Amino acid sequence: MEILKVENLRKEYGRGEAKVTALDGISFSVERGDFVAIIGPSGSGKSTLLHILGGVDKPTSGKVYVNGEDVYGRSEEQLAIFRRREVGLIYQFYNLIPVLDVVENMTLPVQMDGRKINNERLEELLDILKLRERKHHLPNQLSGGQQQRVSIGRALMNAPAVVLADEPTGNLDSKNSQEIIELLKLSNVKYEQTLIIITHDENIALQADRIIAIEDGRITRDERTGRRKKSSGMEG
Repeated sequence: MEILKVENLRKEYGRGEAKVTALDGISFSVERGDFVAIIGPSGSGKSTLLHILGGVDKPTSGKVYVNGEDVYGRSEEQLAIFRRREVGLIYQFYNLIPVLDVVENMTLPVQMDGRKINNERLEELLDILKLRERKHHLPNQLSGGQQQRVSIGRALMNAPAVVLADEPTGNLDSKNSQEIIELLKLSNVKYEQTLIIITHDENIALQADRIIAIEDGRITRDERTGRRKKSSGMEG
């Protein structure tokens, strides 16, 4: 079942001779529960694409549909609700609030949305992310890997339909990088969440169900990897 559809997406910055085309007519769709890796060199447009998918940056033209609804056919207020409820964003730089502890950072989007915290989900995420012993620690009391785990927990707390990760392992060593990818793969399987990752790392890309390569704002390759989903072993 299709959860995301992109039609002829264009994004331009500047005007006249200074105009830069970041995205040049991109179209694709993603099935619910897929794990998609988007790869490409720096400046290829992949981060711009991710930000547009997440409702953070508006396209110059083209359409983005999530669950069949036009993302940019919404008012600013509706778009803010979309960002809080339907997508989970994970960045290379963890963007945690320094004065909030682990639990407060993880639950911030839910509280900003004026909704009740799902304590069962919170407790489950603390265990899965191995943060239970750190739940009252501030960001500066955590390692880089632990901070990224908190940002993943924050993205998953609202049970979004789509999780978007922009170079989520860019600041981590190889051991922590693989652990973060395993956690994202687990959320993909356990919660049946659609996962889209921007990455420079070919080893990460090869763990996805599908790889989309972008260069100069255009898709140059789009292929399935043959990866088979396996049970997470954590259903219960």
